[in-house]
Amino acid sequence: MPQAWPIPSDTMIVPQSPLSLRHYGASHGSHAHTHFQVLLGLDGVLELEVQGRGQRIGTGQGCVITPGERHDFEARSGSRCLVLDTTHAGWAHCPPQPAQPAHALALARYLAQAMQQTASLAQQYGPLLLLDAWRAPGPAARRYERPIDWDQLAVWTGQHLHESLHVAQLAQQVFLSSSRFAERCRRETGLSVMQWLRSQRLALALQLRDGGLSVAETARRCGYQSPSALTAALRRVRSH
Repeated sequence: MPQAWPIPSDTMIVPQSPLSLRHYGASHGSHAHTHFQVLLGLDGVLELEVQGRGQRIGTGQGCVITPGERHDFEARSGSRCLVLDTTHAGWAHCPPQPAQPAHALALARYLAQAMQQTASLAQQYGPLLLLDAWRAPGPAARRYERPIDWDQLAVWTGQHLHESLHVAQLAQQVFLSSSRFAERCRRETGLSVMQWLRSQRLALALQLRDGGLSVAETARRCGYQSPSALTAALRRVRSH
């Protein structure tokens, strides 16, 4: 069931044109509406009182007045606002101020100009565009990503460590571009591709050496440039 708002007897009905450009000056007295009234400041400062709560609407600032709320306006030096009178229930869940103020202000300025033209679509599409710019954006939809089987990739890599492996070769195994694979590797493993590859070399080297394989043969199988390079790598990891 939609929320019901208390409606005073001296209310104003929604105008035929939902969007309007209004200039405010002296107060004309408090009143209420049976609909939502949305204001977005374009120029000047508008002093506003809603249900006894005061606020100021400057350029790019706004206000959502819900049905039945008594309110009064005054602009001592003049104010110009884009005003939307609407019964759209989506405004019941909007924040008091635009969630995207820069977008809302740019849109309001465009609509203010478009409304001066004949056969403009501003009245047709403007209200919904303003609602989109006002409410908080939802979470961005995550793009589907094919999972990377890192264990399977590690097995393939272990069988080819004696080769001079490159990022493109690893990326090809998981059907990704080199740049996409590099980004996924860092995000999912915390390592760059080359760091991950070095960790695979070192893990296999430790396994082979613990199994009694010679330094020279271990270096060849794991892709180290020389036995001394392997010895240095093993010394570093065993010293930590």
